[in-house]
Amino acid sequence: MMELAAIVSHLPPTYPWHDAVTLVKSIDSTNDALKRLAVQGAPEGTALIAECQTRGKGRRGRSFCSPAGLGIYMSVLLRPHCPAGQLLHLTPAIGEAICDAVERSTDIRPNIKWANDLVIERRKICGILVEPHIDALGNVESAVCGIGINCCQRAEDFPPELRETAASLAMFTPQVNQNRLAAEMLAAMRQISETVLREKCAWMRRYRADCMTIGQEISLVRGNQIRHGTALDVDDDGALLVRYTGGETEAVCSGEVSVRGMYGYV
Repeated sequence: MMELAAIVSHLPPTYPWHDAVTLVKSIDSTNDALKRLAVQGAPEGTALIAECQTRGKGRRGRSFCSPAGLGIYMSVLLRPHCPAGQLLHLTPAIGEAICDAVERSTDIRPNIKWANDLVIERRKICGILVEPHIDALGNVESAVCGIGINCCQRAEDFPPELRETAASLAMFTPQVNQNRLAAEMLAAMRQISETVLREKCAWMRRYRADCMTIGQEISLVRGNQIRHGTALDVDDDGALLVRYTGGETEAVCSGEVSVRGMYGYV
């Protein structure tokens, strides 16, 4: 069970957002709740952590399974105040930072499936959803950064349709201290706020090293269209460089990418 005092006790003394962290038992969606607070003027670093979400959100309108007590469901508010085009790499950088947080607290380092899934042994343990608010001038006024990580589930705790593709940290390591991991995640997000703009190339270089999609045969789904090819690389804006079976290449910024042997693509 998570406790706010225990989470804060694991944060470094230099962490500046101690008073902006809230832990709740249950919430509809940490992202939705934090977006409401952002509109009301909540400062950068405001963080909501929930033990359960009743309407957890994933990418492309999907839900994120958020059972009570088994995961960490966190959203952190950033206020970068920069042109949107300078922040296209935010989601990959957060993915890399959360890999660091997991490794620091468990000694296990996940890989990343482009663009926003953290995986261990090709099974998803974490999803990331960034929802920016862009003002009339095209600047990112705020970005709500949601992170959901499976901590303590057993295989039978997942819905039947997820048991082949999802996993939790507890399935790979006997010790998962959720309070420490939550603190490491908060510290990682502070690092992102300080460095994501000025250290873009460094973040993306590290992301490429952890991205298991690169070099894999993939399937790209956009609406009713499915195309197959090979993932060649990820550029510094986070786009996936794909060579299709017909020889055409494209920098893919959107769409659902499945890797051969994962998530039903065989």
